[in-house]
Amino acid sequence: MSALEKALSYSKKIGIDECDIINVKKKITTVRITDSEIAEIKQNFDEGFGIRLIHDKKITSVETTNEEEIENTIDNAFKTLPNLKSRKFWRGLPYKVNDIRLEGTFDRKLDQISGAQSMDIAQTMINTSINNKINTITGSLNIISENFELMNSNGLNFKDNATYISGIINAESEQGETPVSGIGHASGRTLEKFSAEQIGKDAKTMCIESINPQKIDSGSYSIIFEPYSVGELLAFVVAPNFNFKIFSEKKSCFSNKHEKEVAVKQLNLVDDPHVSEGIGTKSVDDEGVETKKRNLIENGIFKNTYSNLFDSYKEEEQSTGNASRPGAPMGRSAEPIPISAPHNLKVIPGDQSQEEMIKETKHGILVGRLWYTYAVNPIRGDFSCTARSGIRIIENGEIISSGKSVRIIHNLPVMMKNISAIGNNQKNVIQWASLPSITPSIKAENISVNSI
Repeated sequence: MSALEKALSYSKKIGIDECDIINVKKKITTVRITDSEIAEIKQNFDEGFGIRLIHDKKITSVETTNEEEIENTIDNAFKTLPNLKSRKFWRGLPYKVNDIRLEGTFDRKLDQISGAQSMDIAQTMINTSINNKINTITGSLNIISENFELMNSNGLNFKDNATYISGIINAESEQGETPVSGIGHASGRTLEKFSAEQIGKDAKTMCIESINPQKIDSGSYSIIFEPYSVGELLAFVVAPNFNFKIFSEKKSCFSNKHEKEVAVKQLNLVDDPHVSEGIGTKSVDDEGVETKKRNLIENGIFKNTYSNLFDSYKEEEQSTGNASRPGAPMGRSAEPIPISAPHNLKVIPGDQSQEEMIKETKHGILVGRLWYTYAVNPIRGDFSCTARSGIRIIENGEIISSGKSVRIIHNLPVMMKNISAIGNNQKNVIQWASLPSITPSIKAENISVNSI
């Protein structure tokens, strides 16, 4: 009998109505790059158990790393139930699901990769970043192999093996009047589709082209957000507005916009849990509900939200299969209570290249990377972010120079209705311990920026 089976058997023995338990085993290989060389390689083997108990519609939870202490852990959690509020709306844990194997989510090469092979990948990232105009190269490579198992007292038993790989390089130069930097990033689920060379080339190009940046005057500009900066906006500004809990509590800037126009017709935003190589791709969510592709924005119209069981039941709705137990730097954790989150936020690409977008820009800025991105007034949709690196000044269809940092304080609903172009350069993007997205470059008009 497995540890999960023992936990369920014990919870039934002591009279608990419902129980679900997850087991997450992870092998995490991290290569850290400092001062243009590999500074450290380490491998961690993590295992955890997350247990949720529901009794008399009261919900409690506990997490442990000790398999031998699971029964005692359940006892301790059970003792807290009398002090908790009954959730009358709770309608039960899910039953059996179809176990569908998705392509591009597990790679035996990544699962069995050695430390030496990981170092070779990181060294390739460094080598393709090197240039006599670049002073320092930093970054990291993370490779994860994960075994996930979920069981509950309704007979559900789901197992999943997954692999993840993500690399990032930050190239810095002090050759000009002020220090500048450039970033290169790639992520995916298989080694074959991962390009260490491209990471280094992208960081080098952005850094070199940022040398001797010119001041950008405060004012209104057309802004072309490259994929990495779009991913930042999707994760920290856009996504929360489609969370069903936030939406139903009238805390989304689109709470009164269901089935109404919230963006230009060219914009289609999808939560796609089945796309190959997606960091968030999975056939079953983290509490046992089958995942489905959902159109959040379709031809500019607000169509859907995302939710887990608890948030859906509270409003007498069904879960959309978006329960998530996110782990760092990628994959799942043994967190016993899941949150609602999109799997892969995907912007459907347009038909323009980034070069064409630049040629059609009279007075604008190209932004490669955003920092400090957050909602200032979520209900209104106001947000703030800082364009820190990879900034280019565009005049009359040409990049005339690199630009210094600027602060952008804007409004999401306004910006989404001022999108003028969507690129065809779709790319996987994930910021540290954040939501994964798949997006091309996006151009928006009349964006106010402030010099720093």
